[in-house]
Amino acid sequence: MKLPSGYLYSSTYAGIRKDKRDDLGLIVSRHPASAAAAFTTNRVQAAPVRVARAHLEATRGRAQAILANAGNANCATKNGMRVALASCRAAGKALKIPAARVLPASTGVIGVELDEDRIPKAMPKLVAGLGENRFEDVARAIMTTDRIPKVAFAEAPLRHGTVRIAGMAKGAGMIHPNLATTLCFLTSDVAMSPTALRRSLLFAVDRSFHRLSVDGDTSTNDTIILLANGASGVKTNEKERLVFQEILSWVLQDLAEMIARDGEGARKKITIHVRGATSDEDAARIARSIANSPLVKTAIAGSDPNWGRILSAAGVAGVPFDPRDVDIWLQGVPVCRRGVAAEFCERDLKHLLDSPDCVIRFVLRGKGPGRACFWTCDLTEEYIKINASYRT
Repeated sequence: MKLPSGYLYSSTYAGIRKDKRDDLGLIVSRHPASAAAAFTTNRVQAAPVRVARAHLEATRGRAQAILANAGNANCATKNGMRVALASCRAAGKALKIPAARVLPASTGVIGVELDEDRIPKAMPKLVAGLGENRFEDVARAIMTTDRIPKVAFAEAPLRHGTVRIAGMAKGAGMIHPNLATTLCFLTSDVAMSPTALRRSLLFAVDRSFHRLSVDGDTSTNDTIILLANGASGVKTNEKERLVFQEILSWVLQDLAEMIARDGEGARKKITIHVRGATSDEDAARIARSIANSPLVKTAIAGSDPNWGRILSAAGVAGVPFDPRDVDIWLQGVPVCRRGVAAEFCERDLKHLLDSPDCVIRFVLRGKGPGRACFWTCDLTEEYIKINASYRT
């Protein structure tokens, strides 16, 4: 898949991680780009979140570079704002662009001071390494407990030409997106105003990362940024923007599913389909409640067809429904009919649940139009091991 035109990428080791692997990534548009973003709504917000938001406001949605580090969240520290601002100034100086056109992002341990000179000192090497084909190098540089880099690509065929979208994301734990996601960066060569771009991004995020949970924790650093530099020369009308945002949704859904599959300690990706609710919002609330239930997640980990946990989790979603209207399927096998047990072979279903992909269908009988799809993963003892020693 060809990358969007007009972008350069680079990564390097800046000495932020304890182990010597790239921990600093840079994405640069050759020309100023329209930019849209969404950030965490956690009351505790990292310095780079606050700086990136301020920069977008100051430039009215224009940016030219994304600077991201792993290994330190730059959050809840004495010098957090100084570090974020100094990093943007260093990048701006090296790239010969205003510092306000640099959008910072960080991921890693919270509450650990980051040397103010660490990122600026790495900037010459980082900028010297810029190249058109280093997209996946950046995707690897932003990984923390991820086992694999997460990248996705798409093309949108429009009337006056084809535009491209490329996306990368990181995340395996502390994932329950609320407005934004983990770290996710997208580039496109479509020509679109910042306002229209933001509408497209929020539409796509709502149908992807807002339907994702690993452990129910919303990060302090959640950031998603979309750049559109117009290098394709293809402008969009209103109808074509609908096409663009739909394809953008597919890219983000691919990334969201990768995160669910790569959840910390996870062995199984779980896809939850809810149908028959009064509205899509109610369906999403039910799906989210099922996805965040430790009892559901551990049952799936143990291949235990304990459908009662699913029904119970749905019942605390705050959505009115009659349990007698509920049907539940696990791996395509009906396990609950009208709120009570259906006949099924437990041994055969346990075998089906050993699959790395598990599908839960929760259906409310009736004519409710609401539906939602949600992604999560199982909860295993390995999740505890990873997070019990995360700082050490």
